[in-house]
Amino acid sequence: MPAKAATPPTFSGQELAKLLALIKGADSVELKLTIPEQHQRSAVAALGMDPLDAEIRQVVFFDTSELALDKQGLVVRARRIQGRGDDSVVKLRPVVPGELPARIRKSTGFRVEVDALPGGYVCSATLKRPLDRDAVRAALGGDRPVRKLFSKEQRAFFADHVEGGIELGDLVALGPILVLKLRFTPKDLGRRLVAELWTYPDGSRVLELSTRCGTADAFQVAAEMRAFLASRSVEISGEQETKTRKALTYFARTMADAAG
Repeated sequence: MPAKAATPPTFSGQELAKLLALIKGADSVELKLTIPEQHQRSAVAALGMDPLDAEIRQVVFFDTSELALDKQGLVVRARRIQGRGDDSVVKLRPVVPGELPARIRKSTGFRVEVDALPGGYVCSATLKRPLDRDAVRAALGGDRPVRKLFSKEQRAFFADHVEGGIELGDLVALGPILVLKLRFTPKDLGRRLVAELWTYPDGSRVLELSTRCGTADAFQVAAEMRAFLASRSVEISGEQETKTRKALTYFARTMADAAG
């Protein structure tokens, strides 16, 4: 039986006004959804995705064992990317674009984006730094201090928003996680989609589909993407399990179990 498109959430007038204000103040909108694990194989086939075209990545998060940063809306992350240099990110969410200092909005590598997924949305501010290849591997191996993965500007951004006296050197590595990232453009959609398959150490997986668009096109693109996925019988009505949330929860639980 063909899958039915998930019913868009109904927002009150006040909620809709807030969402529109966030989108207006953002640099871009990324529409995301995760495919339930039991439907991932059929979704890959329905969308014609070829895993051999995917880029291999490793992602590692940094937080305390109690996930203190996560509770404060901070995400500290680094990535290794096949055939390319590494990178690091400090992200804050939620944010109100108009409340961010003008100096940080002008920074290279800084982006304000609204992430929208079935049932909700969040506006985040991300400061990204490119790194040399193997920089992250050296940090994970203890040959480079973790704080050196982050620029002076990133460290200042982190310090401006962290509470409790936590420093980058206090954080523990959560990961790495193996990721396959595939960019593809279905002919009958006419826009590029990105698929990310995150595989966790216990064998569980999160498959996320996303597309990025301009702020003026968000609602139109969301409707087109929803209709396209329904036409391909891709199940999109399952519970959303974000890849970051699953990663943090998984590794925090693993550390707690190891500690006894």
